[in-house]
Amino acid sequence: MYIHVNGKNIEITDAIKAYVKEKLGKVVNHYDQITGMDVILSVIKNPAATGKHIAEVACKTNTSVIRCEESADSMYESIDLLADKLDRQVKKFKNKALYSDKTSIRSGIEEKVVEEEETVES
Repeated sequence: MYIHVNGKNIEITDAIKAYVKEKLGKVVNHYDQITGMDVILSVIKNPAATGKHIAEVACKTNTSVIRCEESADSMYESIDLLADKLDRQVKKFKNKALYSDKTSIRSGIEEKVVEEEETVES
């Protein structure tokens, strides 16, 4: 799995890159189908704006892409919020994928049982 870190209006230092990889690397423990993450860190240079530091991520899985974005007053805070949000979304995606697989298997079994009962009665 790879984690690419890019920046807009900010220079990405080794410390920021290591912090992003540490925080977002923990998400992989919840779902092993993650193939990579593209992280974009940006800063709004307008002095009147609130939440000037924005962190975005596109988490690629085998079947889809999970995207989320967070903003805060410091870059480290926005990365923390992003990691928490991505963690919740990945857990939700994993449970949804597992549940849909089980229901499709169950519905297939029920259909076969109903068809067999109808042929026996005839």
